[in-house]
Amino acid sequence: MASGKKSGSGKHEQGVNGRRSSKRKEGPIVMDTKAVFAAVYDVCEENAAFFSSSPKGSAGGAVRRLVDAMRTIQEHARNLEPVVSGFAAIYHHFDFDPHIPANGYRSLVKVVRCCLLHIVHKGRYISSSRRSIFFRVAHNASEMEAYSNALCQLRALLYLAQRLLHDNSHGNLFFQEENGLNQSFIREYASMHKGCFYGRCLGFQFTPSIRPHLQTMAIGLVSFSENYRKHQSGLDEAGGTAPYGVAASSLFTSGKYAIDPELRGAEYERITQNLDVHFWKSFWNITETEILASLASMTSVQVKVNRMLLVPGVAFDLPLVADPKVSVTIAPPTAHIGPAPIQMRLISYELREGQDSEELLAMCRSEGGSMSLSLGLKTKRSPPSPWLLVHYHGGGFVAQTSKSHEPYLKSWSQDLNVPILSVDYSLAPEAPFPRALEECFYAYCWALKNSHLLGWTGERVCLAGDSAGGNLCVTVSMRAACHGVRLPDGLVAAYPATLLTAYASPSRLLTLMDPLLPFSVLSRCLNAYAGVEPNPEKQVEKVSTLSMVRRDTALLLRDFRQGASNWIQSLLDQHRPTANAASLLPAACWRLWALLRRPLTLVMSSLHSPSSASSSDAVRKSVSEATLSSPHSDPPVPPKEPSDFSARKDSLKSRTCQDLGTHLNSTHTAPLLSECTPEDVSFFLPPPPDASTSSALSSMAIPPPGGSEEGSENPCEFPVGFEPLRSEQLADIPPQDSPIVKNPYMSPLLAPDSMLQALPPVHIVACALDPILDDSVMFAKRLRSVERPVTLCIVDDLPHGFLSLSQLSRETREATNICVERIREVFQGKDATAPPLPTNGHRKLERTNAVPADLLQNDQDIAQDGADHGGVFGGQTIPEEGAGLTGEGEKMAEGEGPAGLVAASNLGDTKEIGA
Repeated sequence: MASGKKSGSGKHEQGVNGRRSSKRKEGPIVMDTKAVFAAVYDVCEENAAFFSSSPKGSAGGAVRRLVDAMRTIQEHARNLEPVVSGFAAIYHHFDFDPHIPANGYRSLVKVVRCCLLHIVHKGRYISSSRRSIFFRVAHNASEMEAYSNALCQLRALLYLAQRLLHDNSHGNLFFQEENGLNQSFIREYASMHKGCFYGRCLGFQFTPSIRPHLQTMAIGLVSFSENYRKHQSGLDEAGGTAPYGVAASSLFTSGKYAIDPELRGAEYERITQNLDVHFWKSFWNITETEILASLASMTSVQVKVNRMLLVPGVAFDLPLVADPKVSVTIAPPTAHIGPAPIQMRLISYELREGQDSEELLAMCRSEGGSMSLSLGLKTKRSPPSPWLLVHYHGGGFVAQTSKSHEPYLKSWSQDLNVPILSVDYSLAPEAPFPRALEECFYAYCWALKNSHLLGWTGERVCLAGDSAGGNLCVTVSMRAACHGVRLPDGLVAAYPATLLTAYASPSRLLTLMDPLLPFSVLSRCLNAYAGVEPNPEKQVEKVSTLSMVRRDTALLLRDFRQGASNWIQSLLDQHRPTANAASLLPAACWRLWALLRRPLTLVMSSLHSPSSASSSDAVRKSVSEATLSSPHSDPPVPPKEPSDFSARKDSLKSRTCQDLGTHLNSTHTAPLLSECTPEDVSFFLPPPPDASTSSALSSMAIPPPGGSEEGSENPCEFPVGFEPLRSEQLADIPPQDSPIVKNPYMSPLLAPDSMLQALPPVHIVACALDPILDDSVMFAKRLRSVERPVTLCIVDDLPHGFLSLSQLSRETREATNICVERIREVFQGKDATAPPLPTNGHRKLERTNAVPADLLQNDQDIAQDGADHGGVFGGQTIPEEGAGLTGEGEKMAEGEGPAGLVAASNLGDTKEIGA
């Protein structure tokens, strides 16, 4: 059940940074833990002794800082060495299988080793350069202090991981109790210092080719935040007007964050701890703006068909799989905002029969750009494809659309030669669960019903999605099984979120340092999707009267502009029905009426109670971001009785998705959601461990230290004498107290066995350093326990969301090819339980790290190299900086024992921009 295996060769291969290294055929070369710690002790001791005996001069303060940092690193390393060695001996018990070594414990140890190797690298550079007249003591003292702080926080995370070993059952990666360790994890995260991971150490655990892009994103984020409140208005909803102003202003303030890593880290920490989900929605949607979208489109594959569809929500029938003579009615989505059209994007590398039919063109919505090539040049039509890919984008359920994911979707359409239907589902918090699930399921069924419009013969269909989209792939398949309609032939989920609760796990401890998935941000997104966004009344205060008038003015001008554009295009294109061009007239009239009545509405609202103001805001924000951002979406018709609408919305939220399991045919065996009891839902538990395994686990697990007894006001979570660095301000983490997060259609990892047994073959592609890695590992274990076909592929050294970064580096492109190969296997009907055959679609990534020879040794306990069984390893080369580094050609894999993963030495150029 391994992911793509590919044999090595003896040929030389170009490294990431231009070096050439030789692929060796001998056994795997791995890092020895004792050698790494010995190198840390030696380099710190040698530098501390040198600077302690050297004359202080004008840099005396910086010299003392450097010596203190070296001493502190030695202390942390001495305490970490037995813990790291202990985890290396037992973390293989939590792998999916011996051929796919991956779990949160491995990831934590990998990050610690990576930090230690960076310290060795920096220390040896100091040793070789300290006598130079260009040597900057203050700069290097700041570098070592940053890694000393990072090592201190990693030490705290390993202690929390030992607590997880103590409190969890054998083989389980999640702590399922509501209280206890989960509350401790949230409390410690809220108070622990995180700025060191966002400054000089930003992205140190990832491949060097990604780190410059992460730095650019971090600088852009803090600059965007500084100007966000100055320009904050309702214009975010007016087609991207506000992001232009904020982004333009951010260019003038980004310089100080580029040259001052400490300032950037402190500001980044403040943003992640305090700003609400609306800020993150605005920042993540910057990629939706015309400028960035046009740049991405220019560098991506050119396709013949790229059309936005607005499918009306009309009920239709589909035949049952068990009895095709009987049909089931697929109802349109109604949760929270009532019936509304569903937006989809059709992408096809070739123009196929049916994709330019009048029936499909009647549902097309222009995005204000040029006409598609297929319409303007009358491109030759290809026959329908036997394959169709239905795609659900990621974005934490709160941001982005298919437009942000266009670049890799176009490449997929070319590589697979298939049409792709990407669904722009409604987003939270305006449209929380189960609205997105309803729309995605309706879109899937609509595709089955209207295959002739999509250039598809109706033969094989695959679902694919990343992050939140991976969650929707699984839940849509579960709902299709519940309704008895045709299941997809398989699904491919990239780094999916399968457990949307606040349960602690070892990989989720990485949220303390992950620049893309901080725990506070992740918690806000999940709460928004669950419909429990805190303090909704604050949003009324943020938008002034003038801001809303400006918003409606922008919407009015946008509708008139798009109406004129469509009218001109309708004259040039005889195939486009004229009704589409005229359909914007009611929209523009509605915008004009909204603009004129806005001042009077606000005056009347101020005379009412706060509750009525909140109700008015709920009605105003009831339309999802995706629908509102559509240039030609019809305006929502305000209800005659707003109070009834609010009551109906509250009723839907309280009932959540109790009706998701209902259908016309009552003979299906899948249980209804209301029938799922807690006793039916449990994690997959392996057989009890033997005596030796139990003894090894017990030796590493630590009970709660003194002061953590039940009822203690300030419990102590760490050994006596150690305290992690604390933040000056506590993170604002909203509590997750809604039971809806345990709904199987929201957290499929908690689904009963009967629901999982109905799933099609599942292919999961996860990241070894992803905070939600354990979601994928445990979900794959559960599918295997119910004897469902499943594969798990682990991508190394890349962050969560690598699909959106596929154009930035070779590693991300080759990891994206893994997803393409999995989709191809679904279309070709290959057995998901058998190892896939090697293909030329991508080659195995190998490390080309040149590391000190004393840090390498053969590990006799590894049966096979993890790279041959599912790890995709990003090639990295150590720069010439530093003394004592060996020449090129030495390769290093990650762990000891059965690990087989690559050690994240990642010793690329870690200099700060402008430093």
